[in-house]
Amino acid sequence: MACGGLNSVNTASQAELETLPGIGPVIARRIIAGRPYRSVEDLDRVKGIGPKRLEEIRPLVTVE
Repeated sequence: MACGGLNSVNTASQAELETLPGIGPVIARRIIAGRPYRSVEDLDRVKGIGPKRLEEIRPLVTVE
C-alpha cells in the first residue's frame, strides 16, 4: 500500500515491491517472507539487498 507516495514494505504486494529499482520477483518474495520490519534499514538482512540497493530504494519505502 502506498503511504504518502511511499510503499510500505510491511504491507505492499509483491507486484508493488517489484516496481522498486532492482527488486524483482525473487527479492520481492524475500522481503515479504522477512516481514515485519521495524525500520527501512532492516531490509539489509534480506539476501540480495546490499548497501547500494538499500540506498536506491530508501527514499521510496517506509515501514508504516
